[in-house]
Amino acid sequence: MRALLLSTAGMVVSVGLMPCPGFSQATVDLPTLLPSAVVDLRTSEGAALVRAEWRYGDVRIVETDHREPGPDLRPTGAPNRTHDITPHAGPADFDDSSWEIIEPASLESRRSHGRLAFGWYRTRITLPPRVGDFDVTGSTIVLELVIDDYAEIWVDGQLPVMLGQTGGQLIKGFNAPNRVILTHDARPGQQIQLAIFGANGPISNPPVNFIWVRSATLDFFPQGMVAAPQSANATVIRLDPALDRIVSRGARLEKLAGGFQFTEGPVWHPDGYLLFSDPNANTIYRWSPDGAVSVFRTKSGYSGFDIGRYHQPGSNGLTLDREGRLTINEHGNRRVTRLEGTGKITVLADRYAGRRLNSPNDLVYRSDGTLYFTDPPFGLPKVFDDPAQELPFSGVYMVKNGQIRLLTRDLSGPNGIAFSPDEKYLYVGNWDLARKVLMRYEVTAAGTLQNGKVFYDFTTEAEPVALDGIKVDLEGHVYVSAPGGVWILSPAGKALGRIVPPEHDANFAFGGTDGKTLYLTASTGLYRIRVNIPGIRPAVGVQSPSR
Repeated sequence: MRALLLSTAGMVVSVGLMPCPGFSQATVDLPTLLPSAVVDLRTSEGAALVRAEWRYGDVRIVETDHREPGPDLRPTGAPNRTHDITPHAGPADFDDSSWEIIEPASLESRRSHGRLAFGWYRTRITLPPRVGDFDVTGSTIVLELVIDDYAEIWVDGQLPVMLGQTGGQLIKGFNAPNRVILTHDARPGQQIQLAIFGANGPISNPPVNFIWVRSATLDFFPQGMVAAPQSANATVIRLDPALDRIVSRGARLEKLAGGFQFTEGPVWHPDGYLLFSDPNANTIYRWSPDGAVSVFRTKSGYSGFDIGRYHQPGSNGLTLDREGRLTINEHGNRRVTRLEGTGKITVLADRYAGRRLNSPNDLVYRSDGTLYFTDPPFGLPKVFDDPAQELPFSGVYMVKNGQIRLLTRDLSGPNGIAFSPDEKYLYVGNWDLARKVLMRYEVTAAGTLQNGKVFYDFTTEAEPVALDGIKVDLEGHVYVSAPGGVWILSPAGKALGRIVPPEHDANFAFGGTDGKTLYLTASTGLYRIRVNIPGIRPAVGVQSPSR
């Protein structure tokens, strides 16, 4: 990509050619792209263009009251004394009017008192209509900041914190650039409040130097250039006109990220991001709508010394309980766990009748909080022939009030699992090349299963795969990963059509703000497609119904 670089009166403006179509942040690092315009916030001209007035305030370390960790691992134990900082200047409405106003050119001046030292820089920017010849409207704006030595960046009073986050709003490394996407849809006149917490480091060996801003720029990218999903070749096979109500004829499959080993178990978090597993890589990833993919949890299913024997040691199915806590099927550890807000792991199920489970695969909560999961041996190193297998069958289980109960053992490879909208039925798919059936069971008032019947038989489909993930929309249409793609079945069990992605799909989840985005985990990639009927999602925050 060739580009023309311009510098005008200290305000750097770069005008570049668009990259090739299909750019995705997940496959091309954002810093490698040439922005179409750059505003240097360390120059008076650049700061004036966005009406930025810089202010600075030192941070003091103070003693404060706190508590020791209690049985819940939270600060609920005995009172103690510890340390805090003051002020906490991250909130957007923090009053910094008494702070020193500093000229943009003096951001390189050394501040704080050195050694173990911290300080705040604050400014508010107002987006102009144009930067040089570049039209700001609809563009993506990235703040790139380098503080000597570390920085944390608050945008409009928010400091998102996630496991594995590097180089965004949290510390990345010694003198490393923080790159934060401020907006994907810039509007002239839009105001953005920035609060930058600078820290001297390394903290374990406080240096004699001070805090200062090495660089602070706003990078402007054309609309759709940054974090844009790329179109993916897909076929929608329509077997019944009723499919048009569900998947519009203009619906387009998009690839969001790639390069994984084997994607599985996606779940949409109501805070606005997707979690999904790579059981082969023993990792849970987090995808956010800005296109960023980060590691949410490493060693997600196993960390034993013999991990090299496993093909899929990591987590598989993921879901959320009513409190929004992540529930995980761990292949290598052969258990179902819940990740608490403290980071502690609670084991929900690891044995039945005193024997270890096989390798829990997929899972779903009923609205009353009862957990259902499937347990084939696919995560064991030698699958059905593994000498460590303790249960001579594959089961479907429920966990209620801390007790595990076997519901059925009539499938050799129970895999995907999902409820009907009224929870009167439970769907379970079978991964068995000789019996590729989707079962539907009646759910009793006690939560057990009865009258299991074949809802749809895929055995005659030639592709040498069986049934994997299952999801259901709010009208009762069943989505199932089966030979030939994502099949969509009517509530009566009639095949309406299928979505055929470029890679074999394993599982999917409904997400987005309206529940009408279907996220697909398919082999090495993550995809999405818009549908017209919202899907059933984990009932986070829903009160338990009386049963």
